[in-house]
Amino acid sequence: MRAEEFWQELRPATGETAPFSTGFPVTLKDGRVLELPIRPLPDSENGLASLIINQASFAVQRVLIDDLAAALSAYEPEVIVGLPTLGLTVAAGVAAALGHVRYVPCGTSRKFWYDEALSVSMSSVTTPTSRRLYLDPRLLPLLENRRVVLVDDVLSTGRSTSAGLALLDLVGVRPVAIGALMLQTDRWRTALGAEAPPVIGVFKTPLLHRTAAGWTT
Repeated sequence: MRAEEFWQELRPATGETAPFSTGFPVTLKDGRVLELPIRPLPDSENGLASLIINQASFAVQRVLIDDLAAALSAYEPEVIVGLPTLGLTVAAGVAAALGHVRYVPCGTSRKFWYDEALSVSMSSVTTPTSRRLYLDPRLLPLLENRRVVLVDDVLSTGRSTSAGLALLDLVGVRPVAIGALMLQTDRWRTALGAEAPPVIGVFKTPLLHRTAAGWTT
């Protein structure tokens, strides 16, 4: 599969098994398969399956986001809070799929009316440099006494999600669930800890290992 073809379509299951060449197949709840590119980790014989949701076709985005919204509906969310950057795409779509009229976006760009006390440090596997995560003070009334779900695109190391939980904790909000399209390995469990809210994903991907024959799980 050429690089630009990843994330563009869902195809019938073929029973493909390891070793894999350049792509890792994940099976969705309807049985169809989405091929994800494998990214070798620097200075390692390991790799990760990758999802960049804003590069996916609209058709694939709709299926993944609708699947996440359906899974999260059991928690009866009243407000969806989205994490930057690509989590905002997912959170907006999930909120719309649930029939909400808006969602609450967190951001890393400080507006002049923001309160620095209403921010936390944040980093992620794709953006390791530390930055600040902010919540617009004008949106706080939307969170009061509401059932909140925190949404991101991918849950990997758990650092971004931990920052989101810490930010919501500053305003006395504990989400009823955490949602993500992809749960990338289990590394995030350490960062979130045993007391974290339930974590819901559309699919899971393992840590991959490079061999002479290809990538294996």
